[in-house]
Amino acid sequence: MKDIYYIINKNLIVKKFFTKCKRVFYIIYTQIFFALERNVMDKEEKKFLMEMAGKIRVDIVEMLCESGSGHSGGSLSLADIFSYLYFSGTLKLDPKNPSMKDRDRIVLSKGHACPVLYATLAEKGYFDKAHLRTLRKFGSILQGHPDMKKTPGIDMTTGSLGQGLSCAVGMAMGARLDKLGCNVFAIVGDGECDEGQIWEAAMAAAHYRLDNLIVILDRNGLQIDGYTKDIMNTEPMIYKWKSFGWEVIEINGHDLDEIDRAITKATDFKTKPVCIVANTIKGKGVSFMEDRCEWHGKTPSPEEKEKAIREICGANS
Repeated sequence: MKDIYYIINKNLIVKKFFTKCKRVFYIIYTQIFFALERNVMDKEEKKFLMEMAGKIRVDIVEMLCESGSGHSGGSLSLADIFSYLYFSGTLKLDPKNPSMKDRDRIVLSKGHACPVLYATLAEKGYFDKAHLRTLRKFGSILQGHPDMKKTPGIDMTTGSLGQGLSCAVGMAMGARLDKLGCNVFAIVGDGECDEGQIWEAAMAAAHYRLDNLIVILDRNGLQIDGYTKDIMNTEPMIYKWKSFGWEVIEINGHDLDEIDRAITKATDFKTKPVCIVANTIKGKGVSFMEDRCEWHGKTPSPEEKEKAIREICGANS
């Protein structure tokens, strides 16, 4: 009887040993795989996208200084992501035909960050860059929040936080019903996730299995009144989106390789919507704006503008 127990225990020990070995091997394998995958983006393409992100940041600083009002921090944090969305060639977009039926849609749900969208659209050729100097001015095509009736290239009017994602859900459903074969990208803020409507939309998207809907969550950790964790703690953000039935990918929102891999995976993923949680820095690229709450809705003075541009250009030289 003792011999039988010995054999059973020995087999269990051996089984546990090999199970542990398999886990260790899997961890090593995945680390090597992702390390090799990191350099998948072409060097020249990456350099071009970095330079474009720099141009977008300069445009943001210049237009906000000119207007004297607007949102600096949350616009700068999205420059790398917008550079990729509009200039990598991954999305179906055509500035010469902005109403193309089967185009991919981009909804800036956190509409107050529209300077990053306006700068990107201007650089892409949707309208003349001279319009950037008219931001928030009476009669301008560039108002304080995106307006699809005024601005070429805007897919949805937004500004009231939480509503943009609901619109994106409807657009994704419509695109699927019409068999357009396009994707809908919704850019959401982490502070915006305080809004209950975000979670209603997230629940609906998962229920209808909208695998043509991709949320990019700008997780810069700050909102108008302070740190998001202090105002209304929505963490653990990743597990919340997962629990609502979404596939979730976490990335560094300033790393173009990671952005590339995440969006490629998201556009290929089927059966449910995808949320890309992009960890970013509010005010990215300008040292005196980075991770500073007061730059949520503050604009630079002429002196601060010059300093900011020098920093941005220096980082991209």
